[in-house]
Amino acid sequence: MSGCRSQTRRSRLSSMHSPKHYHGWTLLELIAVIAISSVLATVAYGSYSSAIERARTSRAIGDIAKIHAAIEKYRLNNNDDLPLSLEEIGQDIDDPWGEPYAYLNFGTLPGKSKGPVRKDHNLVPLNSRYDLYSKGPDKQSRSPLTAKASRDDIIMANDGAYIGLAEDY
Repeated sequence: MSGCRSQTRRSRLSSMHSPKHYHGWTLLELIAVIAISSVLATVAYGSYSSAIERARTSRAIGDIAKIHAAIEKYRLNNNDDLPLSLEEIGQDIDDPWGEPYAYLNFGTLPGKSKGPVRKDHNLVPLNSRYDLYSKGPDKQSRSPLTAKASRDDIIMANDGAYIGLAEDY
């Protein structure tokens, strides 16, 4: 009987060290988990970055609409004159990318100069009295919307009838 008892004890000890009872992770399982986590993190970051950029663009569109309304209110209260700057109407705020909104009152241009006026793909001015826009994420802009630096700008065109991305105009 003692022989039978020691044999049972040995089989119990050996079965505790067998692969069936091992509860740890193998190197292959760890590598698979890390690889899957990396792929998911990359996809999530891309989606998050895209959502943040869309939110910034939406905020810029809203800001430009609000500034346009303030300019029009000023114009109606001041004999059809436009403010000389956004500071004059308390709208000298920064866009979502940390740059001030650009405002150009055409009445302040020397003579009949239309050099810095924003223009569409046919080189026709976007507005008749003033330009209002954000330089967008790249913080660069050029007069014609066809310029690469202007494609990501958020613009006001058709005297306020359009406010949105330059590339969509």
